[in-house]
Amino acid sequence: MSTAVLDTPSAAPATPATMRSVGSRLWIIAVWTTMIFFIVNLFGIIAAVVTSSFATRWLRSWLPQGWTTKWYFSAWAEFQLTEVLVVTFQIVGAVVLLSGLIGVPAAYALARREFPGKKALMLLFLLPLLVPPVTFGIPLATVLYQSGLGGTMWGVILANLVPTVPFVILVMIPFIEQIDPRVEAAARVFGAGTLRMFVHVLLPLLMPGILAALLLVLVRTIAMFELTFLTAGPTSQTLVVALYYAVFAAGVRAVQSIDAMAVVYMVTTLIWLVIALRFVNPTQMVTRAKRPSH
Repeated sequence: MSTAVLDTPSAAPATPATMRSVGSRLWIIAVWTTMIFFIVNLFGIIAAVVTSSFATRWLRSWLPQGWTTKWYFSAWAEFQLTEVLVVTFQIVGAVVLLSGLIGVPAAYALARREFPGKKALMLLFLLPLLVPPVTFGIPLATVLYQSGLGGTMWGVILANLVPTVPFVILVMIPFIEQIDPRVEAAARVFGAGTLRMFVHVLLPLLMPGILAALLLVLVRTIAMFELTFLTAGPTSQTLVVALYYAVFAAGVRAVQSIDAMAVVYMVTTLIWLVIALRFVNPTQMVTRAKRPSH
């Protein structure tokens, strides 16, 4: 009697495609885990600060023992937030206006003209954006104090113009390059001078880019700490510098009052950031449209 021997199939060897598929899945899981961990921690910190700003007392418990808004009134009076906010918006408004008046014409010249040393000049404009502000902020503050501008509002404005003007130039150049030069040539054929052509032809076309650049400058200036801290005086502190002094200055202050001030700062910055994002797509700052071929 013969017996049949059944061969059991051996496990299929792992192919390179299978290994790549497993590796890509592990990479996706790692990326999502990192993102979720970061987001949970970020919202946890914000929630803790906001909760503390409304807490009557919060010690060793998941939730405060009671809720109150008195810390906001206390912070507003103790830290003189009315004067601080007025100074903040005066400085920010001046920086935004001057950055636009200087940066937009400079961006137009760089986008439309070729000259020796243009690449070196563009690299020079990049330096204040790439180098940490403290690196050039300390010698800049020294110069401003020696010239009598340190500790004044104009000193803070001039210090903040160092990174914001190059920022406007680099944001505006792609917007200008998207406009066909033949539009400007047609305007000149019909008798428009440089100023008239810029105001009546280019300005309406560039307005979305100008608004985007200036709104981002506004948010950037509100959040700028290093340059403002190094050049501000008692009467020229912005909100972020006043918050720093509230935390580290001498004296005993209620934690809830400082957290209330931090919430005011966060809300102020967030409002302007949301407005800015309605006018600009962040990818527009790193992409350039190709000019049509003639």
